[in-house]
Amino acid sequence: MALPRLLLLELALHACCFICGIITAASVTLSQGDFSGKCLLYGSVRSNASEIDLSWSSATSLCYFVSGISVCVAIFCFCTILYWVYMICMDGEVERERISMTFSLLVSGLFLFFLLVTGCILKVGRDKLCESVLNTVSNITRCEEAQTKTWKSPLIGSSFYSKLHSAEMALWVNLIIWIIVVVLVVVQRRWGSQYNAREVDPGASPSETEPFFKQPGHPN
Repeated sequence: MALPRLLLLELALHACCFICGIITAASVTLSQGDFSGKCLLYGSVRSNASEIDLSWSSATSLCYFVSGISVCVAIFCFCTILYWVYMICMDGEVERERISMTFSLLVSGLFLFFLLVTGCILKVGRDKLCESVLNTVSNITRCEEAQTKTWKSPLIGSSFYSKLHSAEMALWVNLIIWIIVVVLVVVQRRWGSQYNAREVDPGASPSETEPFFKQPGHPN
């Protein structure tokens, strides 16, 4: 059975959003793990001649919020893909009613809002941290250069910038993809309230597809 092309494209975009959500959540969580569970966003550092230390960090709930939103988006995308796979494999029919597309638009709008908020948190929070790093650590001109410096044990600063940068980039990509998803759902909603695609056996002869009991002809 063939899926409507727009719906197939939408599911492919959901798969991309799932991957982006996992990357963002994993990157933020790993950066916390490298700094003993502390949230680096909006943080500040202090430095002496030999090593760098984290002097202030945000509440851990801030990083949990960023990770949690990304995980929720990933779970929703995964469940959506599973639902349509079930519809294809079990029911043999694809039906998309207008009310389901309205629900998708509402959920997409909600995710767009939270992704925009978390994207701003990641962007501004990372910039504040890098500003502190550049003002404190000597002999560096870019924030990522601090990854090559020695950090106070048990902190692991060898990839703090790379992880936060990956989290931010994946989140912005996620946001852009969700905008495209919203456009696709709006187009599908305007084209019709229902998509139907039924399985047909290509090897069946016309006689096999005819009903067993034919309707009797009407007398003239």
